[in-house]
Amino acid sequence: MTDSFVYAAARTPFGRFGGALADVRPDDLAATALTGVLAKAPGLDPAAVDEVVWGNANGAGEDNRNVGRMAVLLAGLPVSVPATTVNRLCGSSLDAAMMASRSIETGDAEVVVVGGVESMTRAPWVLPKPSRAFPAGDATAVSTTLGWRLVNDRMPREWTVSLGECNEQVAESHGISRERQDEFAARSHHLTDAAWTDGFYDDLVVPVEGVDLARDESIRPGSTVESLARLRPAFRADGTITPGNASPLNDGASAVLLGSGAAGDAIGLAPLARIAGRGSAAVEPQLFGLAPLDAAEQALARAGIGWADVAAVELNEAFAVQSVACVDAWLERGLGDPELVNARGGAIAIGHPLGASGARILGTLAHRLRESGGRWGVAAICIGVGQALAVVLEAA
Repeated sequence: MTDSFVYAAARTPFGRFGGALADVRPDDLAATALTGVLAKAPGLDPAAVDEVVWGNANGAGEDNRNVGRMAVLLAGLPVSVPATTVNRLCGSSLDAAMMASRSIETGDAEVVVVGGVESMTRAPWVLPKPSRAFPAGDATAVSTTLGWRLVNDRMPREWTVSLGECNEQVAESHGISRERQDEFAARSHHLTDAAWTDGFYDDLVVPVEGVDLARDESIRPGSTVESLARLRPAFRADGTITPGNASPLNDGASAVLLGSGAAGDAIGLAPLARIAGRGSAAVEPQLFGLAPLDAAEQALARAGIGWADVAAVELNEAFAVQSVACVDAWLERGLGDPELVNARGGAIAIGHPLGASGARILGTLAHRLRESGGRWGVAAICIGVGQALAVVLEAA
């Protein structure tokens, strides 16, 4: 067995739903991120890429038919470079990185590009095909943008409630107030804006050709607890979750270049971090927001460290309430400081294009470790239908 390393990361700016990236196809966004990460290793022969593993959650429209392979072809890589597409919903591109790292560690590959893409704007409506020709009744087109669709009647009703209702239940069971959620959301906007202003993302974000979008489009730097408090609850009349304290709908793509230690010469870069531990967990579907707790524990155990060793955490902010619940639990388990979590902003401000978010947090974590000089970091993401993934990085 050998080790697998993160060598480089790149992503597009994340556009808001119906915003600046609305006219860009998801396969073109994927090709942009793929080209962007390879441009960071100009000495690497693209033909030396053993595999591309790509994440995508919807796959019902222009991202169908293996969008990872489409990205390879659109990016102009040699046709000899194979690619596959992974769907673990919000965790798709982190799953891609975990799969690729295992290939490297077992010697099946030396250089793998992983990433993910989602255009939630361009996700189509789908029309179920009837089992018999010419049915007499009406047919309903179903949006594929987010959440359950074409639900099997055999699924228990409590499992198939909306993602927002799932997290209202978390707020209720954990006693997390609307004010705490709004405080967390305002922090996300402030830290993301500060990170852009400081130039943290200058080396991570690549432009999309023909689009005038210099940074993530959903950032609201003027957000305050008071301004967020004016927003109405979205899922319960007396609820706590609003459009302001949940991640928005977004478009974007991200990519990470992985390789073995021996591949460093061919890549032409020093590694940023070693993939030291991986974890995957599953819980009841309505509790998906809490699943990162078990996934992170697995990853830490496999890396041989504890929360007290961790210098940086990237937790995908699907909802403020589940993020707060996870951070509270990690503090109880030994995490030294809540400010170690998403210190350069999070998905409430940056955005959450489903298939792209896992690779985004992994690349961000590697850069945060390099910036801070910390040794250990955790990237964790919750996944709809009751799952989560986590990866531990050790700075190289």
